[in-house]
Amino acid sequence: MIGLLLDTSAYSALMRGHSGVKRALGHADETYVNPVVLGELRAGFLKGARTARNEAVLREFLAEPRVHSVPIDEDTTERYAVIYDALQRRGTPVSVNDVWIAASAFQHGLRVLTTDGDFRKIPQILVEYLEPADSQTLQQRPEREHDETR
Repeated sequence: MIGLLLDTSAYSALMRGHSGVKRALGHADETYVNPVVLGELRAGFLKGARTARNEAVLREFLAEPRVHSVPIDEDTTERYAVIYDALQRRGTPVSVNDVWIAASAFQHGLRVLTTDGDFRKIPQILVEYLEPADSQTLQQRPEREHDETR
């Protein structure tokens, strides 16, 4: 089974028509998000002019049969601690939210799908990194347009 945990950058890229993200999700059996990603997305929505529309599209995405939310629980905190400690010892800190996302992937045996290079600094997880696409190479889909979330 191929399970991908989307980070915020991957979801945003998907909503902007990033062909690599679409392709990766097409090959995945299941797609996952965690509460940190959802919080980052919703915080980004509040900064824009299309909050209600972006929230509706997110709810539609989350309702898809192959999309699931994984919880953050006590087991996640153990993985968070391991990752955070290893990054600090190596002198390669990343954002706290990215560590929580990585801890969820580590806990559930998922690969992180991202356009954020910081995840490549985390040796405990598998990462499917895609270069961010510039706006000229994206297939624009106005019905799924989103405000910048990162």
